[in-house]
Amino acid sequence: MAENEKMTGAEEQAAAPVPETAEGAPAEEVKDERYSWYVVHTYSGYEDKVKTNIENTIVNRHLEDKIVEVRVPVQDVVEYRDGAKKTVRRKLFPGYVLINMDMDDETWYVVRNTRGVTGFVGPGSKPVPLSDAEIKPLGIKTENNMTVDFGVGDTIAVVSGVWRDTIGAVQRMDFSKQTATINVELFGRETPVEISFAEVRKVDR
Repeated sequence: MAENEKMTGAEEQAAAPVPETAEGAPAEEVKDERYSWYVVHTYSGYEDKVKTNIENTIVNRHLEDKIVEVRVPVQDVVEYRDGAKKTVRRKLFPGYVLINMDMDDETWYVVRNTRGVTGFVGPGSKPVPLSDAEIKPLGIKTENNMTVDFGVGDTIAVVSGVWRDTIGAVQRMDFSKQTATINVELFGRETPVEISFAEVRKVDR
């Protein structure tokens, strides 16, 4: 597909302008309104590489609030070889990667131009979000009852657990695991760590 045709596809996907989120609004409300699960097709055997490349791009381009999760669904399969029983992990959908994202021109371009990606799944390569019925068999939750009053960029304090009394800025939110990632100093260098939503509170500045 020619580059100008790609951009036309992106423009078709541009949704109506997303209203500004009021300061202090629960983060999961933004997630419900903006994010949907999409499927991208990859070259055979490139699923994990695509996942890693997109996650690296998220950090490098500061897209944590637009692309919130990249998943390669797997399942455990029991095999019998030479009379021995062995459990192996296999990809549930070889050649496909699931992405929970806020679809706009920027995120479309980033994902579509990731090495190993051949295109979004949809008519004419036009990205179509998965429906609740399609998501359910994958074990992906579409609702989240956890309420938090902070988001990416906010400063939080850890009030319990191993990192108690640590203060840091939120680098990433993972609503599927209900964790926030902050950088902490470990062995003289900053290291990202995941902290449970239940163990932190927002620091008012």
